[in-house]
Amino acid sequence: MDEQALLGLNPNADADFRQRALAYFEQLKISQDAWQVCAEALAQRIYSDDHIKFFCFQVIEHQIKFKYSELTEVQQQLIRETLITWLQAQMLNPQPEKTFIRNKAAQVFALLFVTEYLTKWPKFFFDILSVVDLNPQGVDLYLRILMAVDAELVDRDVVHTSEEARRNTLLKDTMREQCIPNLVESWYQILQNYQYTNAELTCQCLEVVGAYVSWIDLSLIANERFINMLLGHMSIEVLREEACDCLFEIVNKGMDPIDKTKLVESLCQVLQSAGLFSIDQEDDVDFLARFSKLVNGMGQALITSWTKLVKSGDMKSAQDTLQGIEAKVALMLQLLIHEDDDISSNIIGFCYDYLHILKQLSVLSDQQKANVEAIMLAVMKKLTYDEEYNFEHEGEDEAMFVEYRKQLKLLLDRLAQVSPELLLASVRRVFNTTLQNWQATRFMEVEVAIRLLYMLAEALPVSHGAHFSGDVSKASALQDMMRTLVTSGVSAYQHTSVTLEFFETVVRYEKFFTVEPQHIPNVLMAFLDQRGLRHTNSKVRSRTAYLFSRFVKSLNKQMNPFIEDVLNRIQDLLELSPPENGYQALLSSDDQLFIYETAGVLIVNSEYSAERKQVLMRNLLTPLMEKFKVLLEKLMMAQDEDRQMALADCLNHAVGFASRTSKAFSNKQTVKQCGCSEVYLDCLQTFLPALSCPLQKEVIRSGVRTFLHRMIICLEEEVLPFIPSASEHMLKDCEAKDLQEFIPLINQITAKFKTQVSPFLQQMFMPLLQAIFEVLLRPAEENDQSAALEKQMLRRSYFAFLQTVTGSGMSEVIANQGGKDGPVGFADFVYKHIVPACFLAPLKQTFDLADAQTVLALSECAVTLKTVHLKRGPECIHYLQQEYLPSLQVAPEIIQEFCQALQQPDAKVFKNYLKVFFQRAKP
Repeated sequence: MDEQALLGLNPNADADFRQRALAYFEQLKISQDAWQVCAEALAQRIYSDDHIKFFCFQVIEHQIKFKYSELTEVQQQLIRETLITWLQAQMLNPQPEKTFIRNKAAQVFALLFVTEYLTKWPKFFFDILSVVDLNPQGVDLYLRILMAVDAELVDRDVVHTSEEARRNTLLKDTMREQCIPNLVESWYQILQNYQYTNAELTCQCLEVVGAYVSWIDLSLIANERFINMLLGHMSIEVLREEACDCLFEIVNKGMDPIDKTKLVESLCQVLQSAGLFSIDQEDDVDFLARFSKLVNGMGQALITSWTKLVKSGDMKSAQDTLQGIEAKVALMLQLLIHEDDDISSNIIGFCYDYLHILKQLSVLSDQQKANVEAIMLAVMKKLTYDEEYNFEHEGEDEAMFVEYRKQLKLLLDRLAQVSPELLLASVRRVFNTTLQNWQATRFMEVEVAIRLLYMLAEALPVSHGAHFSGDVSKASALQDMMRTLVTSGVSAYQHTSVTLEFFETVVRYEKFFTVEPQHIPNVLMAFLDQRGLRHTNSKVRSRTAYLFSRFVKSLNKQMNPFIEDVLNRIQDLLELSPPENGYQALLSSDDQLFIYETAGVLIVNSEYSAERKQVLMRNLLTPLMEKFKVLLEKLMMAQDEDRQMALADCLNHAVGFASRTSKAFSNKQTVKQCGCSEVYLDCLQTFLPALSCPLQKEVIRSGVRTFLHRMIICLEEEVLPFIPSASEHMLKDCEAKDLQEFIPLINQITAKFKTQVSPFLQQMFMPLLQAIFEVLLRPAEENDQSAALEKQMLRRSYFAFLQTVTGSGMSEVIANQGGKDGPVGFADFVYKHIVPACFLAPLKQTFDLADAQTVLALSECAVTLKTVHLKRGPECIHYLQQEYLPSLQVAPEIIQEFCQALQQPDAKVFKNYLKVFFQRAKP
């Protein structure tokens, strides 16, 4: 072997050596006999370096995976012998190999098993067992090989082809017949031998049992001697977590519902008598998390049995099973309420399914009602943030708690289905008690009280948020809580979580303010002062900007009395942040977009006259236009690139803000009706000159393009005079991306105004095509994938453009390019490419003339050929008769017949003929 290259296998080697080692590995993979060198190195233990041993296994793995069938019988035998020799050597090693080598060896054994077990190596497991016996290093490898075999056969995460899936099923069936009982016996011996002396091997063996139990005969494991041993492990500290997981897999196994109930119940009895159900005495949270998962599995298994028994009509057994379920509820509640969220999270599935049973019962017993209430209280308690939650720097722990809260929300929704009245009453009690004395209450309790009110909105579903009409008791309860929320002063609570929950809830229940509009001014003030948009925390300001726009939009009819006051109060928030470094604005430019949209909504939906609306809109947009002009001049003179970028971003924000205000208009309130056309036309005149700025083109063009898209919708034909010069500027010095984004603008204009813009399209058609093809024909680096992708996207945009032009009934725009015959060389193109396309597709074997989609394509071929004949007349007939059809070996009389059909005035005649023509032409 190339010793120099092997040095690069060490992770600490320098980059050149590592590169060389990689190249060497690739070379060995394709070499005919490199695997033999590696096999010899392993069997004779030539190398002591771990990375080289691992490398040898990788080469053999590649050989088995991809080139095994190329080997002779003798060579295949050699691989088998090499692995067994290596295994024998491990028995004598004073020190076991490193874990990563043992795992790789196990993978190679498993690959060979999958390849050879059914044909050449049926004694695979017996050969391994005869080598390892009960030697601890051998047992370790044997168990790793078993896990690797299980991963090859049943790993759900690996996508298998149908061929592999068939092979795996056959392998499992053969194993069940030939060796599984012996394997199970070997596991029992390993567990019995090592349970008190070698925890690591015992845990590995329990993991193997847990993995195989899903696909072997359960009675081999779920029997007295095995279960008693497992239960014994439950009281040995170093084994009990793995024993728990193993029992979980046994309980999880699919089986007859009555048998499953018996199995779970007998397990529970033994666990209970071993004192494992008294949670409060247990302080090992890692074990309790596994135990919780086991109880969850047992609970869900019983519920599945109950469902099946009810379905089959065996009500007596179903009732027995239900009693078993009810008996586990107290334990479930203890785990659900546990202060460790992992333990609680693991039992939620059982809890959720239990509530689903209660939902199906027509009458609940007092105990069941008490259970529902206990689950409800547990959910409310567990929704609460703990002291350690870091609101400023949310990390992994915080993310896990957010996920856990989502699970609890599902429980709450399910509780609402079982007993909506109880949920409402419980939330109301917690909410009122907390808010009565919020000043003296810890933030997490205030937050959760408001959060519960917020969650009711989804838990008690209504159509279109109509929570304050319909069911009187529910409506009045929610109305009372909302009134308390907005009048209690809790919006001033000094914690971000409470502040945000307040605003989220106010927006969620916006319909409340149509019932009690007298509270709107107080809530508006909360949005506008240091509780909301001027809060010290940027996260709160940002979220409030979005929520404020939603609040105003949903209550636009109630906003009229406050419009001018609100516009005055948000004046400073509308200011364009200067492009100076270090300037800290209250809101980011993304947040400001919401404020501009809100201002637009207030003006457009107001009850003011069109004149007043125009004045207000001008007041809103004039500062942007003035700032834009100044910034554009500065940009033209800026030398430093960072400065240019800062200015271009600022210009882009100005255009973006103006665009966003236009979102307030609708079919009911158009720009014209609101008297605002002139203001937006002024904006256009201000923004368009930026297109000719040679600096930072991409940023500026993108902003102006978006504005034009909006104006085409809002100003309609008033925008048309601006389009030609804008297009001219945007076609200068184009990159693929520029064009790709410019074409949709032209498509929008074409589709909207159709023949109105025909002269403009005639004029710009060729310049656009030239720009497109100039970019497409630019040479690019061979492996520059992003350039290739951009060209591909541009081609797609080009075809979309042609489709829009023709689809808008303006094919003449294309036809008129270059005189009566269309563009130069177009006739030639028609005969060389278009006409043959109409024949070659239908003549393919895959073109099924009985398929509806295909018949549609055939009728398009007929229309195309008719159109060519219509435009080119006798020349077309001559070409078909003398050149094209003879080249397809069509008989002269058929050619004659074809041309006659094509010349028929009725298009239908030719359509029907064409189908017959191709039916005859196919063998």
